[in-house]
Amino acid sequence: MRVLIFVALLISFVYSAEVVKVEEKYQDSTKCQACHNHLVKDWQHSWHARSYEKNDEYFRASLEYVSKKSHKSLNAVKVECATCHNPRISVTSTSKAYEIDAVLGLDKNSKVNKAVNDTSISEGINCVVCHNIDKIHDNLDASKRGMDRVTWLKSGVMSGPFDDATSPYHKTEARDFMDKNPNKLCFVCHANDHTIKGDMFINMEAEYKDNTQKCVVCHMSTKKELYAATLRIDHGKPKARQIREHGFSGAHTASMWKDALHVSTKVEGGDLVITLKNDLPHNLPSGFGSREIVLDVEYTSAAKVVSKESVSLTRHYLNKYKKPTIAHTSETSSADESVPAKGEKTIRVKLNKSANGANVAVSYRLVNDEVRGLLELKEPIWSQKMVIFKGAVKF
Repeated sequence: MRVLIFVALLISFVYSAEVVKVEEKYQDSTKCQACHNHLVKDWQHSWHARSYEKNDEYFRASLEYVSKKSHKSLNAVKVECATCHNPRISVTSTSKAYEIDAVLGLDKNSKVNKAVNDTSISEGINCVVCHNIDKIHDNLDASKRGMDRVTWLKSGVMSGPFDDATSPYHKTEARDFMDKNPNKLCFVCHANDHTIKGDMFINMEAEYKDNTQKCVVCHMSTKKELYAATLRIDHGKPKARQIREHGFSGAHTASMWKDALHVSTKVEGGDLVITLKNDLPHNLPSGFGSREIVLDVEYTSAAKVVSKESVSLTRHYLNKYKKPTIAHTSETSSADESVPAKGEKTIRVKLNKSANGANVAVSYRLVNDEVRGLLELKEPIWSQKMVIFKGAVKF
């Protein structure tokens, strides 16, 4: 047994990939703030800034759930998920030997334990994650994502959209994926989401219908004439640039959901027919599994509510025992109920014959009831209904 433990300890310090070490002065956003204050402030309120598990209840609970169901150590799962959530982590894989260490409680001083708890990755997707990328390898198979699809520049070299950018604090090199083809950068992580067995359950890149539409227009902003840095490099003034906000608005942003779908209603036969039209280049909902669109119908008579109906458009995931689980630990799933990109979906709800009208509400939730219960999520944002449409129809 002692020999086994010794071998395990020896092997646990060998890992499968090299990473580019980031110097301390480039590791966190406070170092960038001196010159890029307004952009850093945008980012601080974004969900990119919350991609580290300690900052996101959903992610943290998912890690613990996957660890329990897969019988892997929590740190091993953190390393796997760091591929996208913490791409600058200093350890990129773990071994069976490390798992033995973890079970025996011998991993405290291991490289893995130090890596997942290193303060240098506590900001999640921060400046040096995106702006230190040299090349994106989008020709790799779908099992590769996040850090496995990029090559980093040297520490202290930042990539950006401007050929003439200069700084006394770091070198800057222009890259097309920072401006001309930003979707390529987004799909490094926002694609190819798969279960712990390797089965794909969502691929936002594959469902995307129009690459002339740039993700950044909706999720950052249209370009505005501001400045990228406060350095006085243009005749004693900061250089005016066409730049985008860095708030990365997305599914968590309630204001984005207003009118995200075009909703029409009509009565046909004995049904209330609700049509959802999606003009966006990706499905709704999309992204992480178990997101949900909810249709709530209140049937009314003489301005009083006489009955209610609710329809959920979401996916349900089952484990090998056919029990409900989350997407990452699933073996099978229900049909995809999302509204397709550049397409539409029609829902039929039986009319209440005693009613002469209905109030219709279409909304979005980040997590459906089933998964919210499995993960025991408490924060209000996970159950919040973000309004897409509200309207009334008379019979």
